[in-house]
Amino acid sequence: MKNKIYISEPGIICSAGTSLQDAWKNILSGNQSGIKKVLTSTGEEFFAARVDDEKLSSSKGRYDMRIIKLENAALEQIRAAVEKAVEMFGKKRIGVCVGSCDNGSEFSVESHKVFFNTNSFPQNYNLEIQSADYPATFVKEKFSLEGPALAFSTACSSSAAAIIKAAQLIESNICDAVIAGGADVASDTVLLGFNSLEAVSNEITNPFSANRKGITLGEGASFFVLSKDRICSDGIFLAGYGESADAYHMTSPDPEGTGAETAMKNALLKSEISCSEIGYVNLHGTGTRLNDSMEAKAVSRIFSSFKVPCSTTKAVTGHTLGTAAAIEAAVCYMALKTQELPVQVWDKIFDKEIPELNFIDNELSKNNLNKINYALSNSFAFGGSNASLVLGRDCFE
Repeated sequence: MKNKIYISEPGIICSAGTSLQDAWKNILSGNQSGIKKVLTSTGEEFFAARVDDEKLSSSKGRYDMRIIKLENAALEQIRAAVEKAVEMFGKKRIGVCVGSCDNGSEFSVESHKVFFNTNSFPQNYNLEIQSADYPATFVKEKFSLEGPALAFSTACSSSAAAIIKAAQLIESNICDAVIAGGADVASDTVLLGFNSLEAVSNEITNPFSANRKGITLGEGASFFVLSKDRICSDGIFLAGYGESADAYHMTSPDPEGTGAETAMKNALLKSEISCSEIGYVNLHGTGTRLNDSMEAKAVSRIFSSFKVPCSTTKAVTGHTLGTAAAIEAAVCYMALKTQELPVQVWDKIFDKEIPELNFIDNELSKNNLNKINYALSNSFAFGGSNASLVLGRDCFE
């Protein structure tokens, strides 16, 4: 991009940690202790990467539901950056872009049960609880902002779409800074819904392995302040982004990864860099047979001339759906800042039917010989909604 858009240090909460440093430590080492078996309302059990209830506190929002508690926990971590942006630009010039999928299901499901039994909703229920806009509206209300507040719900690419739109709001001079990211919950609705698609693994997810069996779902929140100027920044910036919509199938990706390849190509083109300048790729890597196969094909075509270090971090954080892209952008942020790479957690049994990627092990993580100046993060969603982000860093050595 001609003009850099800087991103603040992220705020993050997920099963891997309730702060950026804790989450990064566990993601870097591949610590899966945050993934545990959970019991759903139907009596079925699943491995899920849920945040412990005792680690969440009231958001003091109008609707204090789980997704808003997660969101609030991440937002508090970037409060200083938000206040700095307000000081620099004013409340009217700061926007909000939030990606999410499951909004308040723990309230809406119970309220609908009451409705079916009594023909009326509980007095404390309001349709806004389950509306797509409330997670964005909450951010605007929390910081008393006066700029645009936009919601994005494109399944697993939701928060990538939010980050991209935040950049576009700044590029078009509609905003000077934007709070962008995502939040989502691993509710029973999510767990049982994905299980009905036969997409949930009965073991902790094992991405790209010949033995992979599917997704491990998770939850969390991750937010940044994007701005045209550095705000409490380590010199990390959004170098570029790319999107595509292949619409191959409602839930299945294009087997050849054509749309995924287009998104990555567009991101590199927008960044004005070559693929050889990418030092790390955070793969979408859900652990399903179809997704991992098509992504491996697409990545191998983009990086055909050299083996770029890759890993998927969903084996530690779970697949956090609408917030996955924002959490994984935070991973890329920390890889650029610390010059360390998160390991690929899997059984190391390659699927001979798909291209072999250069997965990061403990030795490569600690002994990366090249400086990491750019990192690429992939998010590929239902309906062929594909998004790729490129993050870069200043002060190349």
